[in-house]
Amino acid sequence: MTKLLNDWSSKLQSEFEKAYFHKLWDKVQEGYERREVYPEEQDIYSALQLTPLSAVKVVILGQDPYHGAGQAHGLSFSVKPGVQIPPSLRNIYKELATDVGCNVPNHGYLTSWAQQGVLLLNTSLTVRANEAGSHRKLGWEMFTDRIIKVLNECQRPIVFLLWGNHAIEKQSLITSKHHCILPSAHPSPLAAYRGFFGSRPFSRTNEFLRSVGSSPINWQIPDLEC
Repeated sequence: MTKLLNDWSSKLQSEFEKAYFHKLWDKVQEGYERREVYPEEQDIYSALQLTPLSAVKVVILGQDPYHGAGQAHGLSFSVKPGVQIPPSLRNIYKELATDVGCNVPNHGYLTSWAQQGVLLLNTSLTVRANEAGSHRKLGWEMFTDRIIKVLNECQRPIVFLLWGNHAIEKQSLITSKHHCILPSAHPSPLAAYRGFFGSRPFSRTNEFLRSVGSSPINWQIPDLEC
């Protein structure tokens, strides 16, 4: 099991030791041994590794990793360099351009957001190949609910971008009044026109961060050299 190497470790170590997590991990390991599972095992906790708890300003909550070959790498909505940009991320880029005028980058690798304090978290951290939602009931949601609760306990204000009904369900875990919750429809092609487009999540996030004395996110993702 990958160990967390930053300040998430002290907050989540007790979860790794609980009975439900041992059962979860046994099932995940069995999946890696018998079937194709994404992301690669070393990437499961990439969101936590790239964005320490002390750095989190924004949470973008997704459902589960991309289930196509070579796509998932542990950050919600992100794909590795060289991988075709998925439809949901294309719609995120469309709203990004309309909302704050960002140019659409030549890739879907969102690490520049993660490095600025945007926690790109999925509620399930693994998935079977070509089977969306296949690990949803294994126990990951108990683990990621704990992450959300830890964030809720933070004294500094955090913006929670909850995209789609599955993410919006987690709103009940965010009880501290000093946080900002921005729910909307999911950016998938099936839902984006029902409330994601025009929701202005990026400008509204920065408006809130400025209002509480925090530096805004530079949402412009740099192009990668070919």
